[in-house]
Amino acid sequence: MMAIRPEDLPIFFSPDLVDEQLPTRMGVELTEISRERVVATMPVNGNRQPFGLLHGGASAVLVETIGSIAAAMHTMPDRFPVGLELSCTHHGSVTQGIVTGVATPVHVGRTTSTFDVVITDERGRQTCTGRLTCIHLDRRPGAPS
Repeated sequence: MMAIRPEDLPIFFSPDLVDEQLPTRMGVELTEISRERVVATMPVNGNRQPFGLLHGGASAVLVETIGSIAAAMHTMPDRFPVGLELSCTHHGSVTQGIVTGVATPVHVGRTTSTFDVVITDERGRQTCTGRLTCIHLDRRPGAPS
């Protein structure tokens, strides 16, 4: 599976900030993007907590990254999604390899959207479930008023 590079998606990622993006630094690679689902992988190596397990915050980054991109698939370029609420439940630990996150829509409306994200390890074990709700802004965040 070929990774989709952030620089190939200027609508989602400011080209001049690609190297500063947290998902880039954490090794998140997008592998599928559609209105029905967004899929990405992330290495455990480099994203561990002190006991050698995948850091829960790293899972949260994966959830928010692909959930936000999924929201953008439904709202941009007319409206701009930003995270409103994020929750993650960790079901099992991962110590090595790659995890895969899959985001699917629960609700997509004019002003908000919610996505479920399931993260699995290389053996297909569900290690985390997350939910992201985004609010849809009328203008790009950071744009002058």
